[in-house]
Amino acid sequence: MVLAILLPAGLILLIMAGLVASVSPQSSFPFFNLDLHWPSILMANTPTGGDMGAHVVLPQVLRDDLIPSGRILGWSNDWYAGYPVFYFYFPLPAVFTVLLDVFLPYGVAFKLSTIIGLVAMPAAAYYLVRSIGFARPVAAVAAAFGSMFVFMESFSIFGANIKSTLAGEFSFSWSFALSLVYLGMVIRDSREGRGFTPAAAAVLALTAFSHIVTTIVIVLVSLPIFLRRRGGTKVVMSWLLGFAMVAFWALPVFIRITGGLTTDMGWTPLTGIRGPGISNVGTPFTNEFIPIFVLGVIGAVWSLLRSEDVRLLLTMTIAPFLGYLIIAEQGWTILYNARLLPYWFMGVFLFAGIAVGLGTTRLARWLPNRHENTVSLGLVVVAITLLVTIIGVHDIPGWVNWNYQGYEGKSAYTELNALVSDIDELPEGRVMWEYNKEIQEQYGTPMALMLIPYWSDDHETMEGVFFESSLTTPFHFLNQAEMSRSPSQPVRGLTYRTFDLERGIAHSMLYNIEYYVAQTEEMTGEANRLGLEALIEEEGYSIFALEETSAVDVAQFMPMVYEGEEEFIEVALAWYDELDTLDNWIVADGPEEWDRFYEILGPYDLGDPLDTADAVVSDIVIDNHNISFTTTAVGVPHLVKTSYFPNWEATGAEGPYRAAPSLMIVVPTEEEVSLEFARTWTENVGMALTLAAFMFVVWWVSRSRASRRGRTA
Repeated sequence: MVLAILLPAGLILLIMAGLVASVSPQSSFPFFNLDLHWPSILMANTPTGGDMGAHVVLPQVLRDDLIPSGRILGWSNDWYAGYPVFYFYFPLPAVFTVLLDVFLPYGVAFKLSTIIGLVAMPAAAYYLVRSIGFARPVAAVAAAFGSMFVFMESFSIFGANIKSTLAGEFSFSWSFALSLVYLGMVIRDSREGRGFTPAAAAVLALTAFSHIVTTIVIVLVSLPIFLRRRGGTKVVMSWLLGFAMVAFWALPVFIRITGGLTTDMGWTPLTGIRGPGISNVGTPFTNEFIPIFVLGVIGAVWSLLRSEDVRLLLTMTIAPFLGYLIIAEQGWTILYNARLLPYWFMGVFLFAGIAVGLGTTRLARWLPNRHENTVSLGLVVVAITLLVTIIGVHDIPGWVNWNYQGYEGKSAYTELNALVSDIDELPEGRVMWEYNKEIQEQYGTPMALMLIPYWSDDHETMEGVFFESSLTTPFHFLNQAEMSRSPSQPVRGLTYRTFDLERGIAHSMLYNIEYYVAQTEEMTGEANRLGLEALIEEEGYSIFALEETSAVDVAQFMPMVYEGEEEFIEVALAWYDELDTLDNWIVADGPEEWDRFYEILGPYDLGDPLDTADAVVSDIVIDNHNISFTTTAVGVPHLVKTSYFPNWEATGAEGPYRAAPSLMIVVPTEEEVSLEFARTWTENVGMALTLAAFMFVVWWVSRSRASRRGRTA
C-alpha cells in the first residue's frame, strides 16, 4: 500500500520538478512519450510565473528584516508605500523557505516550498479515507485516484491543483493537504472513541498558518462530528488549542480584518455550473470532470449502501458546492466563491476512487490467493490511473518550466536586468512603473517589476501582490490607470481614469514617488510632453524623475475630520478624485479643534489656512519599522507619506491619525519626532495565548508519559 501512495506522489514530483519538457501521445504502449531534460526546480534562479513571480519577495523579507528584529508579523516599505507583512497573508511556506535557504540556494529553496503541498496530497488523501474506516487497498486506490485531482487543467486560480499552485496559490495547496489530515484525525478520534490529543489541534494550527479559506471550510465540515457521542468536545478542544497555538499570528489578523484594515477587492463570484472549462474560468462541471463525477456518484451511493460512515466526506464534498452557489446567488464579494470548489473536486475524486477501490476488492474475491490478488489488482489500478492521467496532461509541463526556469531563462531577461540595474544606480526612492501586460509578460509575469525591491535594496515599488493587505491598494491602482496605457484595474467599483499622466503626477506627489518607468511609446511621449526629466532612455523603457516632494509634508490648512455615516475609504476616494483640494487634508479622527464634516462630497476646504511657508522638515529617516524626522513646525499637522496601520506609535507627536488617501498625520509636540511599528495588545495577547498553548502541550505530554509508565509498572 505504501507503493500505491509513493507512485502518485512520485508522478507529481516528477512533473513539478520540471524534468518533463512535454507529454505527447503515441499509438503504442505506453501511449505517451515524455521529453525529458534537466529538472528546472534545481536551477539556482529566480522563479517566475503569475503571482509566484512576485511571492519570491516574501521569504526574503522574513529572512532579512523580520527574523533579525525578532518578528514574524511586521512592516515592509517594499510595496504600497509600506504594508503590514503576514497580517493578511500566510507565513508557513515562507518560514519553510527560509529554513531550506540555510542549506540550498534561495531560488531552489523557494521552488521546493511551492511543491510540498502537492506532493503531500496522496498521503493526506490516503490518511483521510483510511480514517473513515475503509480497508487499506480501498484507501490506497482512492488516494491515488483522488490525488490526480491536482492534474485538472480546467482552472488555474481556485487553489490546490498544479495550475493554481504555479499561479501563486502554493500556500493554499499546503493548507489543503493539511486540512485533509486534520479531518482524518478528528474522524478517527471520534470513530474509535479515543481521548483528546493535541495532534489534531497542531495540524489545524498549521492549516490556518497556511491559508484561512481552507481553515474555515474544514472547521465547518467537521461540524457533523457533534452528532457523535462526546465527539463535539474533542472537536471544540482541537479548535481552541489549535487557535491558541497560532494566536500570536491569528489574533492580530482577526482583529485587523474585523477592524476594516484590508482592501475589499470586490471579487465577482462565478455563476457558471456547466462548461468546457478554460484556463482561469473553471466551473463545477467541466468536461474533464464529468466522467469523474459519474464514478463519484457511484462511490458515494455504494458507500452509503455498505453503511460506511462517510458523512464528513459527503459534507466536505457537498457543502463547498452549496457555498459556491449561495455566494453567487447573494452576490457576496468578500470571498471569491471559486475558492470553495477544490473541496468539491477532491471529494468527488475520492468517492470515484472509493468506487474503483471497492470494485477492485470485490473482483479480487473471485480469484485465488485473495490477499495477493487484492494488492496486485490495486497496484494495476493505480498504474492505469497514473497512465490515464499522464495521457491527459497538456499544459502543465510547459507551465512548470516557464515558472521554474525563472526570469533568467526568458528571452527578455537582458532588458529586465538592464532596467533593474539602471534603477539600482539611481539615488534611493519609490518607483512607479507603467503596467503593460504584453510587455511585462515577456519577462516571465506581468508582475515582474514588483521585484524591483528584491533586486535593488534602495528602491521600493508602489505595486505588489497581497492586494488586500494595504489600505493604499485602491489608490495605487487609480494611479496605475492614470500612468498606464493598458492598466490592470483589478479593484472593482473604482472610477478609473486611464492615460491621464498629469493626474498621475499630482497623485504621485502625495505618495512621495520619485521615479516613473514608461514602457510604451504613448506614455513615453506623454511624459516628454509634460516636461518630465528623462533620466534614462533605453530600448524598451524610459525612466523619468517626477516632481520633487518630501516623505513628510507640513500642512497648509488645518485638517478636517470626517464623521459621516459612510466608511472612511469612501470619502477618501471621493476626495482623491478632486485634484484642487489635495492640500486640504482629511482624516478619520483628530483633535477636537479640527473642523468636522459629514458628507462624502465635502466640502473639503473648511480647514483654516496655516502660515507654514518657512517650516522646515529635515533628517528624515525611514526604515521598515521606524520613521523619524526633525521639524521646525511644532504643533502643526504633518503628513507622513507611509501607509496607515494602527501599530504605528508616535513619540514626540500626537497621533498618528488615519488620513486620506491612506497615509498618516501626526502633530509634533517636540522638534524630534519618531514613529515605531510596535506590538499592540493584539500581538501581546496573541503571544501569551500561544505560550500558554505550548505550556499546556508540554504538561499534557508529560502527564501522558507518566500515566503510561504507571500502567506498565
